[in-house]
Amino acid sequence: MSIPSEPKHVGIWVRVSTEDQAHGESPLHHEKRARAYAEAKGWQVMEVYNLAAVSGKAVMEHPEAQRMLADIRNGRISGLVFSKLARLARSTKELLEFAEIFRTEGADLVSLQEAIDTSSPAGRLFFTMIAAMAQWEREEIADRVSASIPIRAKLGKPIGGAAPFGYRWRDKKLEPDPDEAPVRRLVHELFAEHHRKKTVARILNDRGYRTRNGSRFSDTTIARLILDPTAKGLHRANYTRTDDRKKSWELKPEAEWIFTAVEPVVSEALWDACVAVIEKQREQAKPIAKRGQHLFAGFAYCSCGQKMYVRTGYPKYTCEGCRNKIPVADLEAVFRDQLRHFLISPEEIEAHNRAAIEAMGERERLVASARTELRKIEMEDERLYELYLDGHLSKDDFGRRHKPLSERRIQLEDELPRLQADLDVLRISSASREEALDEARDLTDRWDDLPEIEKRQIIEAITERIVVGTEDVEINLLYLPDGKSDQMATRPQGFMAATSCTRAG
Repeated sequence: MSIPSEPKHVGIWVRVSTEDQAHGESPLHHEKRARAYAEAKGWQVMEVYNLAAVSGKAVMEHPEAQRMLADIRNGRISGLVFSKLARLARSTKELLEFAEIFRTEGADLVSLQEAIDTSSPAGRLFFTMIAAMAQWEREEIADRVSASIPIRAKLGKPIGGAAPFGYRWRDKKLEPDPDEAPVRRLVHELFAEHHRKKTVARILNDRGYRTRNGSRFSDTTIARLILDPTAKGLHRANYTRTDDRKKSWELKPEAEWIFTAVEPVVSEALWDACVAVIEKQREQAKPIAKRGQHLFAGFAYCSCGQKMYVRTGYPKYTCEGCRNKIPVADLEAVFRDQLRHFLISPEEIEAHNRAAIEAMGERERLVASARTELRKIEMEDERLYELYLDGHLSKDDFGRRHKPLSERRIQLEDELPRLQADLDVLRISSASREEALDEARDLTDRWDDLPEIEKRQIIEAITERIVVGTEDVEINLLYLPDGKSDQMATRPQGFMAATSCTRAG
């Protein structure tokens, strides 16, 4: 059975200007709003990066920004939620740099004010725009940089990037780092003894050793260190290039590699022995079978209320509770036919859009009402305080009248970020839905030829739930008007459920 994926891990970026704070938007308010949005999306907040009172002119080098980028690169978080782009960075250059890093690492940016969520179909357009804006800059300097790299590498000079672990750049020459070199040597010695990368990583971590950025050692890190020939005195440079399309790096032809001699930290015999073990293990390793990704995973429910999954090697969505089943191909056919009916009906589309606008309007009114009420409470609180200072209220009278106002203010200060987050979800989902609907208008002819990833994006953008009964399938699309929230379709004949949904499995 397919296992639901873990919730997305995200961080919250809080940087509030003096102007925002003057309007009552405190750092805590922005954090609550971002937390409420993450909760609505089913995401798990792992970190909060607080840059309150930090100027937006240059934030990239701030310790909190560096901590956030380190968490993106090591996989602790895969997305960042913030109130608006200007709060992330005011400098266009830094904003482009942030976006490029996130795109390269496969992480998402979520700007609530601009309704940008790059985990959605519409939001991914943001990364495309950023890439286009940055492309001219890369092309402008690429030729000059690439021409200088081989020359600098042959001279043993730095060509960008940090020195390998165990080494440092000193006077533009690579030399063993007195603190890291013993650890680098220990990696090879432990691997020669145990022949297990995970074992080596565990021993190093248990002994308190950490990588240069303070992270725990992993089996991937151990393999990279062992295979790097720098440790045996042969530093390799100019051997990789970045593939922006695949968001990864790849090896250059060996003829372009540059090797320079450096001081070794392990013997050549020890290095060769460790590499030989890894190469043998790779030859013996069996390829890992990919887990199937099914279009309606997470959206398909049985009429008894339980989710339906596709077990490995079995071509049907199955309810583990009552054993109700429907073939994978049949559920897709039902969805395609009902979606075609919905998309080609102008009345349905207009009603759909009107319902989305009404839903957002209702949330906007709630937000405005909460803000108005909060201002009234603050004004009343100030009036009471002035009466108390002027001697018109006793301490007990002031406390009695102030207490309910204070309690109500706290409630509203908690409720307002939640209301704003609800509105953020609707606005961002609506933008994503519009993008998906625009792309889906020609599904009548193209659905069967679409890549699975595009089909899944369309399903995610416009589908709330699919309920599979013994006789029919109920497709609930997002924001449908009252009376039209259920799109009913009869199940194909010959593919009835194995047992009734009311019968125990």
